[in-house]
Amino acid sequence: MAKRTTTVKSSTAPAEMLYTKQNYLLMGIGVALIVVGFIIMYLENEIDGFLSLYVSPVIIMAGFAEIVYAIMKKSPSAEA
Repeated sequence: MAKRTTTVKSSTAPAEMLYTKQNYLLMGIGVALIVVGFIIMYLENEIDGFLSLYVSPVIIMAGFAEIVYAIMKKSPSAEA
């Protein structure tokens, strides 16, 4: 039988990160918005309060939207 030879290419260049610093910053802002929204909802103990019914859900949804945007945003170097 013939011997199989395999060549392993070792690259010295480090692998490129999937997300950039800006992506992680945007994700952190999104998480902070979600936490602030839940804190506002918790601090207002009224069931029918304005902040807990109208303001904090909008802030929480904005936080989730920010996280989705941060995940979907591509770096300028990846487009080239």
